[in-house]
Amino acid sequence: MAQHTDTPGSGHPIEAFLCTVLDELKDLADVPTWSMDEKTTTRVVGLAARVAAGVAELEARSISQAEVLDLPGQVQCRNVGRWVQRTTGVTRRSARAKAKLAAGLGDLEPTRAATARGEIHAEQAQAIANHVALLDDEKVSVHDQARAEAFLLGEAVGGHDADALATMGHAIWERLDPDGADEREAKALEAQEERARRRTRLTMGDDGDGLTHGRFSIPTATADAFRKQLHALAAPKHVRAEQGAGSYDWKRPSAERLGQAFIEWIEGYDPAQLPKIGGLSATVIAIGDYDLLQGKLKAAQLETGTKISPTQYLRLACGAGVIPAWMNADAEVLALGRKHRFHTPAQRLAAIVEQRHCQHQSGCDVPGYLCHAHHDIPWAHGGGTDLRTTKLYCPFHHARVHQPGHDPIRT
Repeated sequence: MAQHTDTPGSGHPIEAFLCTVLDELKDLADVPTWSMDEKTTTRVVGLAARVAAGVAELEARSISQAEVLDLPGQVQCRNVGRWVQRTTGVTRRSARAKAKLAAGLGDLEPTRAATARGEIHAEQAQAIANHVALLDDEKVSVHDQARAEAFLLGEAVGGHDADALATMGHAIWERLDPDGADEREAKALEAQEERARRRTRLTMGDDGDGLTHGRFSIPTATADAFRKQLHALAAPKHVRAEQGAGSYDWKRPSAERLGQAFIEWIEGYDPAQLPKIGGLSATVIAIGDYDLLQGKLKAAQLETGTKISPTQYLRLACGAGVIPAWMNADAEVLALGRKHRFHTPAQRLAAIVEQRHCQHQSGCDVPGYLCHAHHDIPWAHGGGTDLRTTKLYCPFHHARVHQPGHDPIRT
């Protein structure tokens, strides 16, 4: 972080104030907080939030001045956000947020002044700016924009947080124009959905340690459907079947459980429903050599180059839409397994009627409709997708029948 000078070179009141604040903060660095009682602690936290809001407004106003002076251009930064990042050392994401606040407060004097006084937080000010900007995009009159700002600012001062302000902003026409609210809201929603479609993004990156991290932005209505699908996979009955009765003690899916549900969603998606790529369906090819076929512990890999464990290889080979490929030391294909879809609904129903529940030898009683259809004879050994070689295993035991050295009786 850039260091300030104890004696401001310009003598400007804003610079002098910030230097004084930093010097005072140095003096407070070692002052203990244990001596504060409950009321004092509550007041201090509130005061600190108000001071932070006022400082954020000062910073936003200064960033706007940097644009006026073309400071980003002078150091060859592509935009003011990059200049803020370079000047302050914050992340690019934080720098963009600071630049966005500076732009948003530029034409909203009441909101800017309230932020400077510490009456509202910077995120509340940003929420107000966002919705006034949408009204501007919709060619709403300056008078109505001012009315909207005044209403949202009053609600912010009254204690509504940024999320609540966002909700109010979407319904702003009920306040500004009750008679035409329905028509205006419909048009606003159409514009919002179009913006959401244009801004839809998904990025993924491998961290080199077996995890891929990603970010996505999708329309909220689509996200609602996706969330429901993941919650279905993370439902208590499903979790209990997969992880045992001890995992049944939660009421709301955790981030970890939703992540596991996402994996199930991807691995369980029927590739026949996808468009073809290069003349082939979107099929994963898992590659293993003859040593794996002989039961040796050795890494396999996907055709993408990602290495996987032999346990994962065998598990994937048991699922639909995955072709196991066996190769010799010269990378020649010895055998290419047959690709089948999931067991048909008729096959699954027949297996449920015949087997009734999980067929694990431990006596697991998870009902058949919650089980996976397992190829008792692996594809690489000539197994097919038929009732003769199909056994039902609950997700918990299905994962374990593929582990090296697994003894089903002891599980």
